[in-house]
Amino acid sequence: MFLFDLNPTQRENAIAALGSESFDVLVIGGGVNGVGAALDAASRGLKVALIESQDIAAGTSSRSSKLIHGGLRYLEQYDFKLVREALHERELLVSTLCPHLVKPVGFLFPLTEKFKERTYVGAGLALYDALRGFARTLPWHKHLSQKQINEIAPSLRPDIILGAIKYFDAQVDDARHTLSVARTAARHGAIIATRMSAESLIREGKQIIGVNAKDLVSGKSIAIKATVTVMCAGIWSDALHEKFDLIPGYNVTMSKGVHIVLPGSAIKSDAGIILKTPVSVLFIIPWGDKWIVGTTDTPYTGDRAEPLANREDVQYIVDQANRVLTPQIKFDEIIGVFAGLRPLVANNKNSATTKLSREHTVDRPAPGFVSIAGGKYTTYRIMSKDVIDLAAIELRKLIPESVTDKLPLVGADGYFALVQQVDRLAEESGISAESITHLLNRYGSMISEVLELIKENPTLGKKLSPDLPYIRAEIYYAASHEGAQSIDDVISRRTRIAFEAHNHGLNLAESISEIIAPVLGWSTKERKSSVAAYESLVERESVAMDEILKEDEKVSS
Repeated sequence: MFLFDLNPTQRENAIAALGSESFDVLVIGGGVNGVGAALDAASRGLKVALIESQDIAAGTSSRSSKLIHGGLRYLEQYDFKLVREALHERELLVSTLCPHLVKPVGFLFPLTEKFKERTYVGAGLALYDALRGFARTLPWHKHLSQKQINEIAPSLRPDIILGAIKYFDAQVDDARHTLSVARTAARHGAIIATRMSAESLIREGKQIIGVNAKDLVSGKSIAIKATVTVMCAGIWSDALHEKFDLIPGYNVTMSKGVHIVLPGSAIKSDAGIILKTPVSVLFIIPWGDKWIVGTTDTPYTGDRAEPLANREDVQYIVDQANRVLTPQIKFDEIIGVFAGLRPLVANNKNSATTKLSREHTVDRPAPGFVSIAGGKYTTYRIMSKDVIDLAAIELRKLIPESVTDKLPLVGADGYFALVQQVDRLAEESGISAESITHLLNRYGSMISEVLELIKENPTLGKKLSPDLPYIRAEIYYAASHEGAQSIDDVISRRTRIAFEAHNHGLNLAESISEIIAPVLGWSTKERKSSVAAYESLVERESVAMDEILKEDEKVSS
C-alpha cells in the first residue's frame, strides 16, 4: 500500500517523481473532478500524476451548496437521467463510499395551497424517491399538516404556509470530501503536487506527450511526461484551452452561486427548507449550529480566482427567504458570505445559465489530450469514470473497468463501528465525547491519526476557540497529513472557519500559524507572510461585505 499523507516531505518526493518518471495519465486540476479522475485511473492500476496550481478544492469544489442531491428542480426540466444518476451516487456516498462525511438531511417543501400544490409537489417527490431504485438509505417523503409544520418549523409563516412535504437529501463538507478523494488516490499510488502550474504542452508532432509545469513555490520548471493528459479545469477550461492552443468541442459558461451564513438563532426549524423561486430554487440548509442559505444562479464574467458576492446577490437570497420566514432575516445577522462559480457547458456563450444543462461533456481536442467540464458535484465519480474511459483509448492497451463504485474513501472503513464507541474513545483520549463525535464526522476511522497527535502532545487536544468545534490537533494535522501549505488552506478548506466565524477567523490566524509552522518548516518571516496573505484576502472580502451592508443602511434609512 502506498503512503497517503500529504505534507512537505511528500510534496518534495512528488516533485522529484514528476521530473524523472513517465506516467500513463497526468491530471491537470485539483477540484473534485480532477482528484476523482486521479483516483479512478490509479485504482485501475495506471501510473498517475496530478498537478494543481493552487490548493486542493481551492475553487468551485469548496464553494458549493454542500449538498449531495439528485437535483429536485431538474425533474421540472425532464432531466430524469441526470436525477436518477445523481440519486444513485447519493445512495452510494451515504451508505458505503463516504458515510463519515455525507449525511442525510431532511428538507421541508412548504405549501401555500391545500390541494392542487400538494398533489403536484407530492407527485414530483414520489417520482424523486422512485428514481433512486431499490437502494434506499434515506427515508421516503411524507406529507405534513399545518399543525405539524408549526411544531417542526416555527419560523415558517403560519399565515401563508398551510402544510409541507418533508423529503431527504444529503449534505457534505465539499472541501473535506474533495481532499479525501485526493488522499484515497494517493493511497492507490497517484503522485499529487499542489502549487504546480501547467504552463504549456509538450508535443511530438501532433501528439501531446506531457506538460511543462512550473513549481510556484521554488519557481523551477519541470517537464512531466505522460501518455495522456487529462484536463479537469472547470471554470478555467476556456483559458487553458486558449493557453495550450487547442480548439475544444465546447465552451464553459460561468454561473455565480452565492450563499449567506446565519447563526442558528436566526431561523427556528428542525429541518432544512427548500423554496421554489422565479428563476431557480433556494435552500435553507442546517450547518452545525448555523444556517447556509442560497443560492443564486447568474452569469459571471469577472475574476475567476476570487468571485465575490454583491448587493444584488445577497438581497435576492434575503428577499426570497423572507417570503416565508418570520421573523425576517436581517442583514446585520449575516455571519459570512461565500461565492462559487459553476462551470456550465454551452455551445453559445450567451445562453442563460439557469437554462444550461448540468450534464457533463468529455472531449478530445488533440491526440494524447482529453478534457471534461460541466456536471454536478454529486456525480463527480461518474464524470471521473467517463473521462478516464476516454483517456484509456490513448493508452492503446487493455485496462480494467472502473471500480470506484466499490471503493470507500479513506476514513470510511470502520466508521459505523467507531460511532458506537464514542464514550470509550473520549475516556481513552481525555477529550470530550462531543469532540470525538466532531472528529469522527470529519475524519472517520482516520481519527486514530488525530488522536495519536494528542497522545504525543496533549495540548493539541484543546479547542482552538471556545466558539468553534475545532481542536488544535486538527490544525496540526491539516499540515502534517492533509497538504495545507498556508493559513488560507487551513482556515478556508481544511476547516470552514472562513465562513463559520464572524471575523473569517482573522483573530485565529496567528495561533494557527504557530501550530503549523514547525510542520512546514517556516521561518518567522514566512509565518508572518502567510498570516499577512490571509489578512489581505479577508480585507478584500470585507470591503465587498461592507459595501453590501452600507447599501442596506441606505435602503433602511
